[in-house]
Amino acid sequence: MEYKTAHPDIYPLLKENARKNRKNMTMAEHLLWEALRKKRMEGHPFLRQHIIGDYIVDFLSRDDGLIIEVDGGYHSEPRQQEYDSQRADWLEQQGYHILRFSYEEVMNDIENVIKTIELYFK
Repeated sequence: MEYKTAHPDIYPLLKENARKNRKNMTMAEHLLWEALRKKRMEGHPFLRQHIIGDYIVDFLSRDDGLIIEVDGGYHSEPRQQEYDSQRADWLEQQGYHILRFSYEEVMNDIENVIKTIELYFK
């Protein structure tokens, strides 16, 4: 088995969690995935619920090193913010760039979210 971005020791557990996440995406994740999937990011394919190290990221353009996260309300909790910060630090040390959008941003202004992502590629 080939592990491009995941740690092999916990890969089976993370793979099962990623599979569950793909089946149970939030409305905002689904909306953004449909926008990304419809080739709105021509030449920049995205994976969803992808494993990197010990983490599962919402969306990844592996060729570009871009991670997109859709944050629900619990991301405003202090404990979750600390975890998110540590996670982001580790991912950035691996060479990834992270764009974060709130659930509300995606649901209420998907066009602006898409424009922000497109700007990353310019």
